[in-house]
Amino acid sequence: MPKTTYLARAGRIMQRLEALAAISEDAEGVTRRFGTPAFVRGQQLVQGWAEAAGLHTRLDAIGNVRARLVSRRPGARTFVLASHIDTVVNAGKFDGPLGVLLGLDLLENLADQGAELPFHLELIAFSDEEGVRFHTTYLGSKVVTGAFESGLLARKDADGITLAEAIATMGGDAARIPHDALPAADWLGYFEVHIEQGPVLWERNLPVALVTAIAGQQRVELTWRGMAGHAGTVPMTMRQDALAGAAEFVLAVEQFGRQHAPELVATVGKLDVRHAASNVIPGEVSCSLDLRSPDAARLTTAAQQVQALAQAIAGRRQLHLTWSPVQTTAPATCDAGLNQLLARAIAEAGHEVVPLVSGAGHDAVPVSRVAPATMLFVRCFKGISHNPLENVELPDLAAAVEVSARFLTLLVTHFTEQETTQDT
Repeated sequence: MPKTTYLARAGRIMQRLEALAAISEDAEGVTRRFGTPAFVRGQQLVQGWAEAAGLHTRLDAIGNVRARLVSRRPGARTFVLASHIDTVVNAGKFDGPLGVLLGLDLLENLADQGAELPFHLELIAFSDEEGVRFHTTYLGSKVVTGAFESGLLARKDADGITLAEAIATMGGDAARIPHDALPAADWLGYFEVHIEQGPVLWERNLPVALVTAIAGQQRVELTWRGMAGHAGTVPMTMRQDALAGAAEFVLAVEQFGRQHAPELVATVGKLDVRHAASNVIPGEVSCSLDLRSPDAARLTTAAQQVQALAQAIAGRRQLHLTWSPVQTTAPATCDAGLNQLLARAIAEAGHEVVPLVSGAGHDAVPVSRVAPATMLFVRCFKGISHNPLENVELPDLAAAVEVSARFLTLLVTHFTEQETTQDT
């Protein structure tokens, strides 16, 4: 297929990305949290595009948009193309939706060609990867992989709305969630296209990269409790300032991350000062902790070391500390066989094959527990993501379309040859 054709396809994907980005909870950037009216409108737009393409399309109980190109082969298994359509607050246009809408383009073109596939090809627009509203990631992909925990249904957002209530508001039925899992035996594999969210491709002037692994994560919520008091009357030597303790912890976490780079990153991204006022010594402060590493043992050790740091700070300052783990996600390694095919597709498209480890989490993480998974990174402007400045240039998107199309062609050939060998 000529390069100009891939460029035209990329242009159509870009138009859809712009249309989806126009659906937001606010006018600044893109905010489309799971279950909100903006999310539902975005969900409906993607579903409409899939239905117009003639694909077998449905919404599952958690709100994933699922569209299938069905194989006529008896006993065919399913290969999934996916990413997510929810966003963080004040996000960019590409994190998640790029993979969904590129995947839709691939299915549309195969459908237009009347392609006969040896496996079902399913596109999934996952409903909640970011975990912003209910503080738990991968809701959509956990449902599809059968890893969803029913206890999450009672989790509440900042307004006291439970996850079960949010699902009902969208028209879903939480009781149906177990029925929406794709059985492990039916999985053939998984492919996700995503912006890099890092600067390597930008600095090396390369359009795409091969993902080899995804870092594991540990997320913790800490609460520091001291004694609230009058800012003008309590002597400095007698204070139990919860915010000062949390602030010391923030700097300690930064220093810890620097000491253990590049094997680990450590971040405090949120502070909540209860009953905050300019003339009150803070008595209670909550903060987040995010630790990430591709080494599972290193991640576990780091969490223990940072907890010890926090306890030492609390002890010195006479504060009570509550350490509450929120989420632990093990590192994921991409499948060697699928990566070999994807590397070949990158090379055949005329690009250098660059292996990268993803520091950000992706839906490929829970999927990798039940199926072979691979990912393609696409260059983004200066590596910026989770920010309105997030951007992908059209030629890079066209390169990703070509590589992805070649990858599917190689996958079909590989699977067909594998079946032939087994039959003989």
